Amino acid sequence: MQINYKPKKLEKSVKDSRAIIKNYGTRAKLVKKRLDELTAAPNLSDFKNIPQANCHELKNNRKGELAIDISANHRIIFLPDNEPVPTKADGGLNWEKVTRIIIISIGEDYH
Repeated sequence: MQINYKPKKLEKSVKDSRAIIKNYGTRAKLVKKRLDELTAAPNLSDFKNIPQANCHELKNNRKGELAIDISANHRIIFLPDNEPVPTKADGGLNWEKVTRIIIISIGEDYH
């Protein structure tokens, strides 16, 4: 999957292993693992097969955003970056067609 970051400062926080450790401390290994999994996946539907990632769509004021777990309380938050955003006939997100994402937050605890 193609990954972009917004803001660009976020991309610098994960540019290499050293930056990931500096910015995410004890969660660094899981951040790197999830980013590697995202990069290797051909589309978002592959994350339905990784129970530990718990990829899910957010609701209410975060509708349109998705999250994957990096720990019990911390998530990587992202948006589909395909134009237009792929949807199914019922209006829901077509996970199989999402091949590009924009990561907007890493390590967030939105609970």
